[in-house]
Amino acid sequence: MRRVPAPASRSHRVLGRVVALCLVPALLAACGRSVADGGGSGRMPGAPTGVTAAAGSATSVHVMWNAAPAASGVAGYEVYRGTTKVKDVPASEHMVDVTRLSPSTTYVFTVRARDTDGRLGPRSRSVRATTPAAAADRSAPSRPLDAHGRAVGSRAVQLSRSPSTDDRGVVSYEVHQAGTKIHSVGGNQTATVVMGLRPDTRYTFTVRARDAADNLSPASTAVRLTTAPGSDDGRATAPSAFHATTHRADGSHYLDLSWVPPCTDGVVTHYQIQLDGQPATSLVWGGTAPHEKASYSFYVGREAGVTHRVRIRAMLPDGTWGGFSPERTVTTGQP
Repeated sequence: MRRVPAPASRSHRVLGRVVALCLVPALLAACGRSVADGGGSGRMPGAPTGVTAAAGSATSVHVMWNAAPAASGVAGYEVYRGTTKVKDVPASEHMVDVTRLSPSTTYVFTVRARDTDGRLGPRSRSVRATTPAAAADRSAPSRPLDAHGRAVGSRAVQLSRSPSTDDRGVVSYEVHQAGTKIHSVGGNQTATVVMGLRPDTRYTFTVRARDAADNLSPASTAVRLTTAPGSDDGRATAPSAFHATTHRADGSHYLDLSWVPPCTDGVVTHYQIQLDGQPATSLVWGGTAPHEKASYSFYVGREAGVTHRVRIRAMLPDGTWGGFSPERTVTTGQP
C-alpha cells in the first residue's frame, strides 16, 4: 500500500486514516490510489467485472462485461464457454453474441482480459444462461412501435419502445446503429442504454425483436439523437439520491453513505469516494453489485465536531468515469 504524504491539517490527518482503513466486509477496497491511474503497467490485467449473460434466441447467448479503463493496458478479451474459448474480442468492445448453441441448454461463461504483452488475467466470475426451447415457428415478431430516445449526457443515449408481440414470445431486442448490430437486451426490457458514444455526435438507431426460432422483426422507425458536447459535466451518469450521515461506535466516528447506481444496461461494480476534495476510497464489489440502492460506511476518526465534504462517482460499463454526485456536508457527532 502506498504511503499517504504527511498532511498539513487535522482534517487531512483524518483523510489519511480513511485511506489506510478502508476495508469493509463484502467489498474489495483498492486503497491509497485512484483507480483512474491504472495501477502501473507491470501488473497483469484484473478479472473483468459486471459479467452478464442472457439468451438471445434458442441457439445464441449475449455476453456483456464492464470495459477496463483506458489506462489499464488491456488489449483484448477472451470469452469462454465452460473451459472452451469461443471468442476473441478487441479492447474497444465489451459484449459479444455466442452462437451455434443448443436449445434448452444451460451454459456457463467467463471472460479473461489480455494485456499488450499477451498476458492473460484471471477469469471473471462465472455466469449462466439457459437457451429457450426450439420451436417450429416461422412468424417473426411484430415491429417495435413508438421508438424514441434521449441523450444521457455526452457518452450515452437511452432508447425506449413499446413491446413487440410474437405467437411464441420475444426473447430479445437488438439495437442497430447505422445498420450494424451494437447491443442486445432481454425480451422483457422496453428501454436500453447505449454507452461508449462520442460527444456532440449525431447517431441513428433502430430496434428489432427476435424470437426463440431466430425470426427477426422489421426494424423500428429510426431514432435520431445527438449526444451532448464534451463539456457536459456528467451529471446524467452520476449516482442519484446520494445521502451522507455519521454515527459513532466504540469511540470512533463513521460516515454512512447511500445512493442509487446510475442507469445502465451493464452492472456498476466500481465507485470512487471523494472526501474533502481528495480521493479517499475506491470500492469494487466482490459479489453481486446492487442495482437499486447501494450503501457503504467507513471510518473517519475519533474526534467529534469535524466537518467533512463527501461525494461519489461510478465507473460506467464502458470503462469511463461517470459524473460526481452532489456533494454532501456532514459533521461527526451530529445526527
